[in-house]
Amino acid sequence: MLSSASTPGSRADQEEHYRFLHSMLMEKKLHMLFKIYERLRRFVKRAPVPVEERASSLASHFLEDLVQHEWREEVKELLALFSKPHFKSLLYVHDAVAQRDYEPTLPPIPDCVTDDEDDSVKIVSLVKTKEPLGATIKRDESTGAIVVARVLRGGAADKSGLIHEGDELKEVNGVSLERRKPKEVIPLLARSEGDVTFTIVPASSKQDVASNKKLFVRALFDYDPNEDPAVPCKDAAIAFKRGDILQIATMEDDAWWQACPVGGDNTRAGLIPSQPLQERRVALQRPKALFQPEQVKATVFPVEEDVDYGAITGIHIAGLRKSFRLGKKSSRVKEAACSRRWSSGVHDSVCPPTYVEVIPYHKDPKDRHRLVVLVGPSGVGVNELKQRLLISDSDLYGVTVPYTTREKRSQETEGLDYHFVSVLKFEEDILNHRFIDYGRYRGHYYGTSLDSVRRVMAEGKVCLLDLNPSKLKRIYTLEFKPYVVFVKPPRAEELRLSRRRAKFLSDEEDSNQVRMFSEEDFEDMIYSAQTMEAQHGHMFDEVIVNGDFATAFRELKADLRRVEEAEVRWIPAEWLRLSPVMARRSCGLLAGWI
Repeated sequence: MLSSASTPGSRADQEEHYRFLHSMLMEKKLHMLFKIYERLRRFVKRAPVPVEERASSLASHFLEDLVQHEWREEVKELLALFSKPHFKSLLYVHDAVAQRDYEPTLPPIPDCVTDDEDDSVKIVSLVKTKEPLGATIKRDESTGAIVVARVLRGGAADKSGLIHEGDELKEVNGVSLERRKPKEVIPLLARSEGDVTFTIVPASSKQDVASNKKLFVRALFDYDPNEDPAVPCKDAAIAFKRGDILQIATMEDDAWWQACPVGGDNTRAGLIPSQPLQERRVALQRPKALFQPEQVKATVFPVEEDVDYGAITGIHIAGLRKSFRLGKKSSRVKEAACSRRWSSGVHDSVCPPTYVEVIPYHKDPKDRHRLVVLVGPSGVGVNELKQRLLISDSDLYGVTVPYTTREKRSQETEGLDYHFVSVLKFEEDILNHRFIDYGRYRGHYYGTSLDSVRRVMAEGKVCLLDLNPSKLKRIYTLEFKPYVVFVKPPRAEELRLSRRRAKFLSDEEDSNQVRMFSEEDFEDMIYSAQTMEAQHGHMFDEVIVNGDFATAFRELKADLRRVEEAEVRWIPAEWLRLSPVMARRSCGLLAGWI
């Protein structure tokens, strides 16, 4: 039978804890530890010096004297003790500490350096560790000399402050580098042990002055230096994924910047392709989407849903009845439009962005939830993901109620299904830029208002929006702090498999006509996704591939949870530039570099 004395928090339990603590504090071993600690403290304060710096040689002399009395038993014991390897190692360590031999020593200046060279040549010795030296070299085409191409911030060469960009390397460990190629120098460094000694002719140009400015960017593409044949040195470069935050150390090289990832253990800067270089690469590749026939002509119409997955049919939720997305109509100007797009400056307008400047924004307890915007081509499942999010947690997520100028029907409720307003009021709000998105359908206006977004956020909910990415600029501000998720279709093969039984509303003839996806629909979806990413990718915080709806939803839900829990948010720097009041509130984050 369980007694009441054993219940947690009882008086008997407290007394038992007290007795245990008392017995532990009264232990003799604990008191001995305290005494040892006090003795060590006094010992350190006296700063003792070694009585004998060469105990090993003293022991050798002592052994020579003992040999003469080897017939005695105690002498035999001492000889055996002094001969043990552990005792010899102890004496060796004592001498090393006493003479401070554990510190690296620099080699003497070579005899080959004359007085005339003393002012123009310097000898640099770096202790070699597992960490790379942090510098790249190249051959000067005009002189044939081996020079330092760049010094990576945070590396051993940079920390030493003795090697700079443009320095000429004359020798490595006494081996002349005259008429050698850069690839022949690498084995010399690899064979070096302990330390590496360089004979250097300093660069005549001004040394680089470290900047106190901090510049952060979010990468908008994946990069692996092992797959880049153009990188100057693969070991000096760093790999990163889309969405990673990088701190730029230097942008002096037009082609290769130096950066280090934020939040990682590695503080050494590495090479990354510069923004101009990467944009030129992408432009020369000519994205596939730009050369597909243009098949869409935009018009606004309400769509009940993009794809019927059968998972959430038959459920009516206020505000989700209509999704104001761009529909499509056939056009016969496909090739001409595609040709015009390329000739009118595709490099500037459609070239996918590479980096976007960001700043750390520390979450304030009074801050509202961020606006969540889902974007993607028609048919990819954006509206379904939004509905599933709302169903999964209606207390956390909310949606806006659209505005319209048509008459209210008998089964509809004002403020629940729509906000019904007059044509004059709607057009007045258009002129005052109060709509994020709007359009006409069958003679009536439909639109999503900024005020409707503010109302959802004022309720303490995460407002979910489904927008065409061309409308993002209206809410891409610090007030809403939108978190933009781009829902992307999978590859064509997976798209055909996952949508083989899906249905959607056709807008070609009858708006109520439901039909299956065609091969042309798949091509349109992939083309639209590529174009959206090329034109608006710099505003996408996350990219989710919706090949399997359940997997995509779990990924989206986990990503939104991570964003809400984050104490520090990386937001585009342009938000604070456009909001001077909020810029002052951000504790001077932009001072010195905006």
